[in-house]
Amino acid sequence: MEGKDTLIVGTRGSLLALWQARHVAARLEEALPGVAARLEVIRTRGDAVLDAPLSRIGGKGLFTREIEEALLDGRIDLAVHSIKDLPTEVPEGLEVGAIPVREEPWDALVSRDGRSLDALPPGARVGTSSLRRRALILAVRPDLRVVELRGNVDTRLGKVAAGEVDAAVLALAGLRRLGREGEVSQVLDGEAMVPAVGQGALGIEVRSGDPRVAAAVAALHDAATARAVTAERAVLAALDGGCQVPLGAHARDAGGGRIELRAFVALPDGSEAIRVRAEGAPGEAASAVIARLRAAGAEELLARARAAAPGPIPPTAEGGAGG
Repeated sequence: MEGKDTLIVGTRGSLLALWQARHVAARLEEALPGVAARLEVIRTRGDAVLDAPLSRIGGKGLFTREIEEALLDGRIDLAVHSIKDLPTEVPEGLEVGAIPVREEPWDALVSRDGRSLDALPPGARVGTSSLRRRALILAVRPDLRVVELRGNVDTRLGKVAAGEVDAAVLALAGLRRLGREGEVSQVLDGEAMVPAVGQGALGIEVRSGDPRVAAAVAALHDAATARAVTAERAVLAALDGGCQVPLGAHARDAGGGRIELRAFVALPDGSEAIRVRAEGAPGEAASAVIARLRAAGAEELLARARAAAPGPIPPTAEGGAGG
């Protein structure tokens, strides 16, 4: 690293988080030959509490706060997050400096015997820590048992293999990044399965007013991904959603600077759901989707969803190791 400008990259310590941080570090070094990047692993509250549902733990920045504190203190120069873990409001003094090209945003089912969601037997146990995934599964298969499943990707896949659950739903992006895509039984990419806001995308967080780091991470920014993710996050922010409610949004490029944005909110048991979509410039599409959700009673449905969730649950970002 002698003679090179060193950038310290903050990250969580899970295998997936480390893969993501190393990927960003390698791309920085590739794009900027005068830069050397090294990782700094930081433990977050979400990593420390593994014996309670995400919806029960609550708190904004469950997987990001300690990393952001290190960024504000100057202990690290940038932070790499799964952007679905990043609250829509970042602390004063910080900003999202770049959003790289997105991996596939879909959920994936991993079952012990390779069965699809439709082919699972009645009463089969499906593991997830996401209320969004719970609602989507039960809307399609109300006869299944959806059970809480925490831990990193390896832990969750291990519980499927050991028979603790019959199947689990994880992010396809995380499985691909860890070389575990071969274990996927079904990619849940149909109209009914709306991904989490920002799923598959990374967010590189930096200090505001730091031109050296801002210029470095700008080399990794992808404008099309950023347009889509920003529109999705606008829906999340407007409805004050998070892991305590089933809410999803997904934007795709519709050409000519336009996007198609679809979103849904539901009760945790999947018995009621509202789905809307709109197409237009990113800001217009987001505004239209938010207005249509509100007109259809989304805020009332989310209030009922919060009331049905266990424990005191303040709004927070859906997350957990990008899985």
